[in-house]
Amino acid sequence: MKLGANSVLFGAFDLETAFKYIAMAGYDGIELSAIPGMSEHLVIERWRDLAPEIKRLARTYNLELLAMEQPSQDPVVMERAFQAATELGIPIVNCGPGGKSEDEEAWLKVMDSLSNLASMAEKYGVTLCVKAHVGASIYNTPTTLRALREITSPAFGIDMDPSHIYRAGENPVEAIAAVISHVKHVHIRDCKGRQQGPGAPADQTNGRGDIDLVGYIHVLYKHGYTGPLDLEIIGTKAQGYTLEQCITIAAEARGHMQACLQACGAR
Repeated sequence: MKLGANSVLFGAFDLETAFKYIAMAGYDGIELSAIPGMSEHLVIERWRDLAPEIKRLARTYNLELLAMEQPSQDPVVMERAFQAATELGIPIVNCGPGGKSEDEEAWLKVMDSLSNLASMAEKYGVTLCVKAHVGASIYNTPTTLRALREITSPAFGIDMDPSHIYRAGENPVEAIAAVISHVKHVHIRDCKGRQQGPGAPADQTNGRGDIDLVGYIHVLYKHGYTGPLDLEIIGTKAQGYTLEQCITIAAEARGHMQACLQACGAR
């Protein structure tokens, strides 16, 4: 498994700051945040201008470009994201599932959208990943499995996030085992309680919440998962976290991830 961190953790700061401290914390790679409002890191509308600097940063800090997170399903935006991914050598583009839980009309629209986007991803030689998300059409293991039955493109995969599965009332260790053969990316973070949101950024830090992340990572290892394990901590920009707080979260989470891998014999 490749340990990475989403640059959104450093959303209030420039992209070089994210690269610098993610590298110093010992990660293998980085997931570029293209999330409007949460960061100004990979701005999709300006990706051609930003690509040379991103390549330089990856070389300078010796971080692999593991994935990109771009939440919109707008086909124009997504095509730009796929183009950027191709130019930068990013294999995975994560987007939001969209829709509304337990709404069949919304489900049909989401499946049509994701199917078309997966076909576009296939054309560009990248993988489109979607995760179960609280409140969305795909929000738990049954809806994830249904989506996998309905979207048949080989360029479509699952991004598993234990915090969303936990807040859907499930056991993430059992949930990951049920879909592991289709998991192409993992967003990892902790969570205290089963409320709607993920909680304060500090409480999302691996090891500070209620989720059995040791067991979760053990299932990944047991089934031979070798893809990205990307820390995704949101809310630091909105809540005014200092650079020191963001660095602390990155380092603490990286240590916990490494300990989990060592506990199951993966490192």
